Amino acid sequence: MQRLRDRLRIVAAAAAACLCASLAEARTFRAADNQVESYPTVQALQLMDRLVRERTGSRHRIQVFHSRQLGEEKDTIEQTRAGAIDINRVNVTPLGHLSPMTQVLVLPFLFRSREHLDRVLQGPIGEEILESFRAAGLVGLAFYASGARSVYNEVRPVRTPADLHGLTIRVQASEVMEDLVRALGARPVKLSYGQVLAALQMKLIDGAENNWPSYVSTGHSSVARYVALTEHVMAPEILVMSAKSFDALSPEDQAIFREAARESSRFMQARWDAYEREMRELGAGTSVITEVDRAAFEAATRPVREKHLADPRLQALADRIQAVR
Repeated sequence: MQRLRDRLRIVAAAAAACLCASLAEARTFRAADNQVESYPTVQALQLMDRLVRERTGSRHRIQVFHSRQLGEEKDTIEQTRAGAIDINRVNVTPLGHLSPMTQVLVLPFLFRSREHLDRVLQGPIGEEILESFRAAGLVGLAFYASGARSVYNEVRPVRTPADLHGLTIRVQASEVMEDLVRALGARPVKLSYGQVLAALQMKLIDGAENNWPSYVSTGHSSVARYVALTEHVMAPEILVMSAKSFDALSPEDQAIFREAARESSRFMQARWDAYEREMRELGAGTSVITEVDRAAFEAATRPVREKHLADPRLQALADRIQAVR
């Protein structure tokens, strides 16, 4: 009888230890996004949270901080590398200094179409780019497509590069984007995303460039009413995770997070298409210039592509991208 009681105590102690270990590893992961709550990328992160909770029995969850609650992208990137933020949805452009491969993705007129972009990102090239973040303390989880970027301003319609001469255009903190705007004859002004509307209202800048949903959801369309569908860049968004946070997960949980991220990417793509249509309808009062001289824009930005592909490795990557059919 004593032996039985001893065994029961051992079993109870082991069960308690397992329970404590399970509770100890349970976590709430902080995710950052600079867009408003209704934006497709934020909704995709919220879906990822639901999937992670379902598949870990609510042991893990993701708390989504939208609308720049945790800071602008350049700040949240560094916080993610340090482990203060666990998951981060960012545009590929400000990640160029961490992964040179991503600089190729923001080159003007690199992708022939959205379908071409999707084939590249969902294939071996996309996997290589996601893996390239490891050296910077990040884990690339998935891509979020975010449409094409076009130029908008409050001064005049733009149909050719000559129409941009003398205008001040906001750009992201990116040498490629600065070079692109200069090549078109305008003056680039680096501003954080959250400062653009005020700068437009105060006439500190004449315009900016972004995708259609960002143009409308931020209120930029209420000030800069001339939109030229230049579609000069199709730079994707990237979902990254702190390597410190990811490596602390068990292999089973790592697989859950990766698959949840990829499912959120597919959800985001479907939601994006619908959201873009909604934003176009909301921005119906703007002046949309569809007859843009695309050949002239491509020719004007050719020196930008040549400059940023001077490294043979980046040129080889661009060649591989263009070869995807």
